[in-house]
Amino acid sequence: MSDSIKHECGIALIRLLKPLSYYQEKYGTPYYGINKLYLLMEKQHNRGQDGAGIATIKFDVKPGNRYISRYRAMGANAVADIFEYVQKKFAAVQKVYPEESKDTQWLKDNVSFTGEVLLGHLRYGTHGKNSIESCHPFLRQNNWMSRNLVVAGNFNMTNVDELLQQLYELGQHPKEKADTITVLEKIGHFLDDENQDLFDKFKKEGYSNIEISSLIAKNIDVPKILTRSAKTWDGGYTIAGIFGHGDAFVMRDPAGIRPAYYYKDDEVLVVTSERPVIQTAFNVSIDKVKEIKPGHALIAKKDGTVTEEMFREPVEQKSCSFERIYFSRGSDADIYKERKQLGRLLCPQVLEAIDNNIKNTVFSFIPNTAEVSYYGLMDGINTYVRDFQKDALLNRSDKIEDGELEDILNIHPRFEKLNVKDAKLRTFITQDADRNDMVQHVYDTTYGIVKDHEDTIVAIDDSIVRGTTLKQSILTILDRLNPKKIVIVSSAPQIRYPDCYGIDMSRMGEFVAFEAAISLLRQRGLAHIIDEVYQKCVLSITAEVEDIENYVQEIYEPFTDDEISEEIAKIITPHHLKAKVKVIFQTLDNLHIACPDHKGDWYFSGNYPTPGGNKVVNKAFMNWVEGKNVRAYFSS
Repeated sequence: MSDSIKHECGIALIRLLKPLSYYQEKYGTPYYGINKLYLLMEKQHNRGQDGAGIATIKFDVKPGNRYISRYRAMGANAVADIFEYVQKKFAAVQKVYPEESKDTQWLKDNVSFTGEVLLGHLRYGTHGKNSIESCHPFLRQNNWMSRNLVVAGNFNMTNVDELLQQLYELGQHPKEKADTITVLEKIGHFLDDENQDLFDKFKKEGYSNIEISSLIAKNIDVPKILTRSAKTWDGGYTIAGIFGHGDAFVMRDPAGIRPAYYYKDDEVLVVTSERPVIQTAFNVSIDKVKEIKPGHALIAKKDGTVTEEMFREPVEQKSCSFERIYFSRGSDADIYKERKQLGRLLCPQVLEAIDNNIKNTVFSFIPNTAEVSYYGLMDGINTYVRDFQKDALLNRSDKIEDGELEDILNIHPRFEKLNVKDAKLRTFITQDADRNDMVQHVYDTTYGIVKDHEDTIVAIDDSIVRGTTLKQSILTILDRLNPKKIVIVSSAPQIRYPDCYGIDMSRMGEFVAFEAAISLLRQRGLAHIIDEVYQKCVLSITAEVEDIENYVQEIYEPFTDDEISEEIAKIITPHHLKAKVKVIFQTLDNLHIACPDHKGDWYFSGNYPTPGGNKVVNKAFMNWVEGKNVRAYFSS
């Protein structure tokens, strides 16, 4: 993606289903769990570079000894920093206690991060405070083991205000306004309720307090707690949690917006945000890795029982299509195919834009995430050329001359790497003019390939959000090759609406498609629509959330997709550019053809999968009209 955006967080949960001694004997290390957690997190490094954290819980620890360990770090190297910290602890123990460090029970009794349940999180801060306190996992601590709670997740809630009000009404006083706090406290409240109900029950039956603690741990109804906690949640979420006594869960929202994959055998249960990391870390085939069903929670009881339980009625599945286009690693077998298909489906539009002139076109891509869709575009163009040659040779009545035959056989597309992304711009440059000049050089190009004033350059990107990098760098650098025309191709449709389920796209003014629509409204004497939509948004504030519509869709209704694309091309074209610029976007229909199981397209279509989405988009539009450069919802 040429425009850098922060996006989905990542989770990794491991539940060891055998005693630690089993892994020592079979794999030669008592640190099997923590080593696998490192692999799962490092393989998902793409999902969070603002910070990371891990937590582990030990089973059956004697009173007075710690059983929860947690460590968090900030920055792009947070994962490495965390596991270096843990490994140094292990190395120090091995040096001082060489014999004892081979005894798994001794390690469990004396060394942190040697538990049976391990939870890791990678964080992208979507507008939230970027501090160590904002890094997951979060702890809710209590002297009662079964009341302790560890939570980490990939989520955003659209109704934080309402959730906070519910906590106030329960008598709580959360220390800050963030969805992580509301989720933690909501689950924690109903965990407390469950503990108290069970305590009262067993107390009436005559059990001692010590006996009751053990009975509570065995009898906690995890689905009941999650059902009560999530009853009023509106958002996209995959949330993992561990109770202090050892029960663990991973819950997925009813629309399946956020991803969650798992694998289980007789040794381990593992859950992650992406499928291939499990395949790689545990060397298992794709058919062994399952998805947690929407509205369900994967629950691992302390006794090792693993079930998948419904906590909320699933709705129409709207899994995030941006996961397929950009966020998730392209090493997933299905995602790789889908990204190639996205490129292939663009071929008719591309061929029309170049007047089918293959000879005078150079095809390229904007590194690095658009590379796979570029391969699909290559396949499509090659298929077109092959069909053209076959038709020219077979479907003609006259004899073909040698020269013409040679010309037809010599038609071959020119696929080249024109764009090269250099190191990131250093931030010590403070003057705007100097910075703008330096930004032009974030990308470099390959010289000597494009024929001056004769060739057209076609460059595919996976998506266009703001268009800033295209305008400030890519188009300028490509124009130095003296092409006749530059065609920028987006494998995603026009991004028109904010996301409120995890992606750092929450302000209307950030979308070049919105800028283009507003520009067209003003050019064509339709600016009154802006005020009309604003008034509808204002009135919607007091409406029931289920009755709110996405009024911002009316901003785009007067125009065709092509008209908005043409205006986007004007906006992103620098005034000094010599080449003509055209911008092509994927269609919504083709997006759904390429990604049939991931129909979540609200950032393109405005069709939000939860009622809170419409409330957020209307608020985002109001903020834009009122000149407020803030997000339309709260998050961590």
